[in-house]
Amino acid sequence: MCGISGAVNLGGAPTTAAELKAANHAMRFRGPDDEGTWTDGACVLGHRRLSIIDLAGGHQPIASEDGAVQVVCNGEIYNFQELRGRLEGLGHTFRTRSDTEVIVHGWEQWGEAVVDEIDGMFALGVWDSRQRKLLLARDRFGKKPLVWFRAADRFVFASTVSALLGHPAAPRAIDPTALARYLAFQFVPAPQTIIAGIHKLEAGTSLLLDERGHQARRRFWRLEVRARRRAAPAAEVDEELRHRLIEATRKRLVADVPLGVFLSGGLDSSSVVAAAAHAGAGRLRTFSIGFGGSAEEASFDETDYARRVAQAFGTDHVEERLQAADLLAIVPRVGEILDEPMADGSIVPTFALSRLARRHVTFALGGDGGDELFAGYPTYLAHRLAGVARPLLRGRLLALAHRAAAALPVSHASISFDFKVKKTLEGLGAPDEVRNYAWLGAFRPDELPALLGQAVDDRELLAPIAAAYRQAPGESHLERVLYQDVSLYLCHLVLAKVDRASMANSLEVRAPLLDTRFAEYAAGLPLSEKLHGAVGKWALKRAVAPWLPADVVRRPKKGFGMPVGAWLRGPLRPLADDLLRGPDGLCAAGLVERKVVERLLEEHQRGARDHRMRLWTLIVLELWRRQHLVAPAASRTQAA
Repeated sequence: MCGISGAVNLGGAPTTAAELKAANHAMRFRGPDDEGTWTDGACVLGHRRLSIIDLAGGHQPIASEDGAVQVVCNGEIYNFQELRGRLEGLGHTFRTRSDTEVIVHGWEQWGEAVVDEIDGMFALGVWDSRQRKLLLARDRFGKKPLVWFRAADRFVFASTVSALLGHPAAPRAIDPTALARYLAFQFVPAPQTIIAGIHKLEAGTSLLLDERGHQARRRFWRLEVRARRRAAPAAEVDEELRHRLIEATRKRLVADVPLGVFLSGGLDSSSVVAAAAHAGAGRLRTFSIGFGGSAEEASFDETDYARRVAQAFGTDHVEERLQAADLLAIVPRVGEILDEPMADGSIVPTFALSRLARRHVTFALGGDGGDELFAGYPTYLAHRLAGVARPLLRGRLLALAHRAAAALPVSHASISFDFKVKKTLEGLGAPDEVRNYAWLGAFRPDELPALLGQAVDDRELLAPIAAAYRQAPGESHLERVLYQDVSLYLCHLVLAKVDRASMANSLEVRAPLLDTRFAEYAAGLPLSEKLHGAVGKWALKRAVAPWLPADVVRRPKKGFGMPVGAWLRGPLRPLADDLLRGPDGLCAAGLVERKVVERLLEEHQRGARDHRMRLWTLIVLELWRRQHLVAPAASRTQAA
């Protein structure tokens, strides 16, 4: 795993390695083992390396035989051995054992279509000095980040927004529309970032730029969530899922450094442990973190299940038990860990888990993707129930239901009953194409004008959500929601969280459940194989049942989070007050209205309302702003 950067001269001053110095320094944790730059005057490429394959010979940028083609890549190419054999058969000569070198020769052989050939998690840049062209591309699910901006005579790209902010020509103003979307969804959907003028390259997309500045984007893949109406025999489906998961995991075992597995004790991570064992990984190391303290904190703990799975497969299991103080010590670092605001509270325990794993291994397998592929979130059942409830709960009845829900006692336990009831009612009145994000998001669209102190165009705000729903290849509502979650929630929240938390600890994480062949097969299964009655992940549970302890398969979905709600009334309260109410805080910066934030804090802290999602979203925004906009600006002022 690595960090990449680059700049192309579009007619102005020549590029130099010094242009990328700050960007590469900002990505030092992504690649602590090596650093490289290359320039031909028109283009400069930079790289920070975390060595996984070909430790001695994988220095980047990697060049073609004549040096005309230069490549930087962040990630892993899982089919590089197969592609190397094909390319050698076509006359190409390889000088390293690195997986990245297949991109060099693949560009020479296939041009832009090289991205169709490679299978992996990647963000890459290819510069061809003969053709004077730059190719950028991002993997199919968006596991690896890639952002860019264009200013005057420069086109500049990097792995992260924070790296780009180190470039002297980078824009630095917060985009008002992106800010509103972050507050509503807890992330900023591509191609926007929180900074106006800095863009994300979308997942499964390539961008081709020539020296004159002409650029063209191509979507080379998207997940076809188009469920078959008739199911194959259950035994056939189960065998196919097991086979594909074992093969997906086997591909991800190739490395020259030690391997571990994140093991939460949930179905997905437990299935990956089982698949790794069946793929011949040998004795595995597994890692879990647990929570101690109050009953609300203990409601987030899953270590009993993790131990059971570790015992079943004889892994070398490493468990760290964290108290509130351990996680609270990480919270002030969230702005440093994130390159742009992303308000998933599980960033903190994911960072702690990555830190634990990095003490023992250099890369790990994770269980991400199972919920989105197999309808594992509680919201999928809620969508089904909404189809029944919406005609009944209208007007006065819906208002009565809201009042009854408001009277429920507030609990800050993980996915508590009152939290589920209130969030479900919030989404019932929303249109089909945006209801999912009424449930998953923080602030409702009707709350944003008061919070931001200005009008908000609901249609513009919700456009990326509605577009993903309309563009979904499936026909039914649930197929469209699954596609929405893969292209938005999975990419911008789940995978972004894992990438930033792991790379902040110089740890690579690979996701077997998001193997292209496995995911495409899962996407085509009938909906009844995913949400079967009230049970999500039906086919996956059935397939891995012979591998796992029965109680692990049967247990309900439990999120990997932390008790933010309880802590905002206790140990997190002073930090929240400083970040939001303080003289240098978010309200003082003028991004949000003080009276609204004061009300949210007061209602939450006296236990009248549960505003955990709203307040955490604001806290992350301010932690990020201080780290990336305020602190660097202060440094420049002092230097001047």
